[in-house]
Amino acid sequence: MLGLIPLIRRVRHGMTLGVRVMAEDADGRLLLVRHSYLPGWHLPGGGVDFGETAADAARRELKEEANVEAEEPLAMAGMFFNPRVGGRDHVVLFRAGRIVIGPRPARNLEILAAEFFAPDALPQDISPATLRRIAEQEGRTPVSDMW
Repeated sequence: MLGLIPLIRRVRHGMTLGVRVMAEDADGRLLLVRHSYLPGWHLPGGGVDFGETAADAARRELKEEANVEAEEPLAMAGMFFNPRVGGRDHVVLFRAGRIVIGPRPARNLEILAAEFFAPDALPQDISPATLRRIAEQEGRTPVSDMW
């Protein structure tokens, strides 16, 4: 079921552009977030706002959802088509280099949790798209153009 925020965004915009960020701490643990409107764990991210670049949106979402800041420019890791969201949705995946981790943000209406996970201890309910992106970035599977 589509949540209220994604539904409003879909109605207001023809084509949508979203971002996700792969960010790892100094121990190589991957940052994942749990949204209130989607099941499972996901890479942090969200929609690109009017007048905002994809990279700016990725930095904003990283800060808003997890209180994490990228110290270096983000590296674009791919662009993917997400047919499940209105048939016109695309997601840009970025990789963060060095990051600065602030205190975990309090639970709010959008984000229920933001945590770092070791590659061999990912949560069982991680989203399938997130698992695909991890496998692709680790070189275990070919890169797909589908989210």
